[in-house]
Amino acid sequence: MTSARDLFLAEAAKRILINDGGFGTEIQRLGLGEADYAGSLGLARDQKGNNDILALTAPHVPEGIHRAYFEAGADIASVNTFSANRISQADYGAEHLVREINVASAAIARRVADEFAAGDGRPRFVAGSIGPTNKTLSLSPDVNDPGFREIDWDFLVEVYHEQASALIEGGSDFILVETVFDTLNCKAAIMAVRQLERELGRDVPLMLSMTLTDLSGRNLSGHTVEAFWYAVRHARPLTVGLNCSFGAAQLRPHVRSLSAIADTLIMVYPNAGLPNELGQYDELPAETAAMLREWAEQGLVNVLGGCCGSTPAHIAAIARAAAGLPPRVVPAPPAGTRLAGLEPFVMAA
Repeated sequence: MTSARDLFLAEAAKRILINDGGFGTEIQRLGLGEADYAGSLGLARDQKGNNDILALTAPHVPEGIHRAYFEAGADIASVNTFSANRISQADYGAEHLVREINVASAAIARRVADEFAAGDGRPRFVAGSIGPTNKTLSLSPDVNDPGFREIDWDFLVEVYHEQASALIEGGSDFILVETVFDTLNCKAAIMAVRQLERELGRDVPLMLSMTLTDLSGRNLSGHTVEAFWYAVRHARPLTVGLNCSFGAAQLRPHVRSLSAIADTLIMVYPNAGLPNELGQYDELPAETAAMLREWAEQGLVNVLGGCCGSTPAHIAAIARAAAGLPPRVVPAPPAGTRLAGLEPFVMAA
């Protein structure tokens, strides 16, 4: 039986693959009330905004969004579990439901993906989304105590392991560690997935996606895209790339830098431009697609999609724009020792 990794690589060798688009902003468009989120679970805290819990209380919502993205041409469904971890769910008093949320969310995406694959014979993939949590291992939340941390490494590894295990149980092909604002958090997620692999006795492919917090091209922990890659390349991820951050125009130079050095597939899914003063995204599908097509024409990418503000219409436009263009050729970097502080460091071979 062909593994999910091998099947994905085979498809990526033929064409540029398409990731889905924004999930949170699509849910916001529905104007759900607190009762829609809370359902009959009887939780003590207000659940409005807890997008992840909809897998239990209103499963038709994530199912409908997955279906819309596949109809638009997506090859990959990102599971609606960005904040379905013990740390983030504690804000809603729902941390005891983490496993149930992740299993149910992944199962919804799996069912829709398999339905579309059976319909036209084209493989569809499910990436279990793991967000960064709202805590950081690298930085102190207290300006008066730089050494203070709200969590420690072992606890975060445990949190990520719990979520990754449930996502795989629910039917995810890959674990997508996305919106990485702290590289150390990402390394904890990598360790958690490696532990899970040993327990399961099989490959659990990783997708890693960094987010930039300023136009100089650094994440919150201060790493450039090159330094980030050198810090995580030991994990041999299936894909590495960038998401969220800014719009495609601002990401272009950083996509080029990462594409030149990463000896794996590049996946990029930017926001639909920058939000306006009301927090809305005004970039039209054709505008986003035109910029992403330039990346494809320049041989910079293997997988394209959208993040905040992107819609099924954006994904359909991106799919049309990338159709027929050859995927990026993965480079073979020369042998050498490559290290990372906040900047990359290449030692003479």
